[in-house]
This record gives sequence, C-alpha cells and structure tokens, in this order.
Amino acid sequence: MFSRIGIAVNGWAAAVCVWSVAGFAQDKPPGYPVRPIRIIIGVAPGAGADMVARATAQLLTERWGQNAVVDPRPGGGGVLATEMAAKASPDGYTLLQSGDGLLLQTATKRVAFDILKTFDPIVSSTQQPYILLVNLGVPAKTLKELVALSAAKPLTYAGSAGVGGTVHLGMEKLGRLSGMKLKHVAYKGSAPSLLALMAGEVNVGVTSVMSATAAIRSGKVRGVAALGLKRASSLPDLPTIGEQGISDFKITNRYNLWVRAGTPRPIVLAINRVVSEGMHSPQMIKRLTGEGSEPADVQTPEALKTELARYYIDLQRQVQELGLKF
Repeated sequence: MFSRIGIAVNGWAAAVCVWSVAGFAQDKPPGYPVRPIRIIIGVAPGAGADMVARATAQLLTERWGQNAVVDPRPGGGGVLATEMAAKASPDGYTLLQSGDGLLLQTATKRVAFDILKTFDPIVSSTQQPYILLVNLGVPAKTLKELVALSAAKPLTYAGSAGVGGTVHLGMEKLGRLSGMKLKHVAYKGSAPSLLALMAGEVNVGVTSVMSATAAIRSGKVRGVAALGLKRASSLPDLPTIGEQGISDFKITNRYNLWVRAGTPRPIVLAINRVVSEGMHSPQMIKRLTGEGSEPADVQTPEALKTELARYYIDLQRQVQELGLKF
C-alpha cells in the first residue's frame, strides 16, 4: 500500500515540475521567503492530505526557489498540529494545511482558542469526496447490506484523525440516517486507519478518494459508496450514497492553507496566487482528475474566511442536533 501511495506522491511532484519551471514570474513579496517554509499537517504520511501538502510545497519551492517542506504531526484528531501552528510567529514561514473540519476543533471545544481569530485562511487547494470502504472479510457490497449486517453487531469504523473530526461527525450522522449501528475507532490519521482496515482490525473505513482509489485498485479493500454528491472520476463504477438511498448527504473534504492571524497581507496574497494558479494548471488538473480530485474554487482570502465563518455556524448546529459529546 505504501509503495502505491509513494508512486502517487512522486507523480504529483513530477506533474508540478513540468509546468512550475515553465516561466512563472518571480512575484514574491520583498524579503520573503528567505528561509524554508513549513507546512504542518495533522495526519501521518501517505494520506491524501499528505499528497496535497507535498504538491503545494513543490509549487512554492519551484515558484520562489526557497524550500517548502511538509511537517506531519498526527495525533489528537489534528489538535497537535493546530496547537503547534498556533504558536508560530505571524511571518508566513509556518503554514497549517487542514480541511474545513478544522473548525470542528473550536465547535467541539477541543482547543482553547477560536480558530477563526487565531488563524487566517489563505487559499483552498483541492476538493474531493470521501469513500466508504470495507475490508474483504465483510460480506457486504452495498449500504443496505451493511445496515443489515450491523443489526446483529455494531460495525467498527475508522477514518478520522480522532474524535470530533469530519469523518467522525459525518459517520455518526450517516448512522442515524440509515439505521446502521456503528462504533468509532480512532487512529492517528487516515493512512493508519486504512492500514487497520486492510488488516481487518475494523470493519469499515472512510478515506479520501485519492487514498481510496489506490487501495481499491490494489484489491485489498472493497468500495461501498462514494460519499460525494456525484461519482468520483477515478471510481466511475462506484455508486454514490445518494444513489443508495441517502439523499442530500455527503462527506467531502477541501484542503485549505492557514497562517497565523496578523501575517502581512502581501505574503498571504502571494501564497494565494501561487497555489491557485498552480492547482488550476492543465497538468495539475489532469493529475487531480486521475486521482478523483479537482482544484478548489479560486477565492480571495477574505471571501474564503467569510465562507468558513458561515460553515462554522452550520457545524455548531450539527454538533447540537446530533447531541455529540467530546
């Protein structure tokens, strides 16, 4: 599994190099960067988030000629990475990559600070659905069969980086909508969760389409449903959860880059421009499509922050409605 993921990571880097050296203007802010840029992620290497972070790091490195490195800090449902980034100086040298679910850390009071006040979002890089998987020992190929199987004994599932993550919240909601009995098992990220699923330690897994595509093609897990509103381009034969009876439900992910609030605006705008342009290059779009992902919509940092503020209000409502305690 790790070899397949490694190939994917190298492929991303190769795709970036093809176009990134093709003549981008050196439009970096005066005096920045003069030392390596660090991108902290809250999951273990090999996960979809790791692939995206490495592609993003390559974009920055090739554009400005200064190394950008990925620093995986798994654990605590992403809290360890968030707390580390929160202690960084607002100078643009420490970035945090996380999905929209980062806001759950405030909604569930898992951090002692307000995410939207501590950090400023810079840019969204990619967006992709999650995929519902089972290990090969589970005799179910559809959601209906999973629900029936869970009637006798709750199914264990993994995929989140811990309690209170996007996957955890989404799967608890799916259990209520479908009647499926579930028991959450936390791991330090999606890559360890996927390995646990392959080993039969848990019945059900949820992971990004990038990791899921490689795992399904390896023949070590079985796909049950795409958790987006449309089928994943890399898994066209896998029906959506909506096609299997659960309408208006999705578990999707969008990767965002964040920086400490107060970071100079020219730096924020420059990073936004490099990542937005890079992710929308023809070569990168082709690569993303092959992995079942796509570039995120281009937005200014201000527009992104407004959207995330609205999303935070919705997250608070979901946590209250589901009665989840953390």
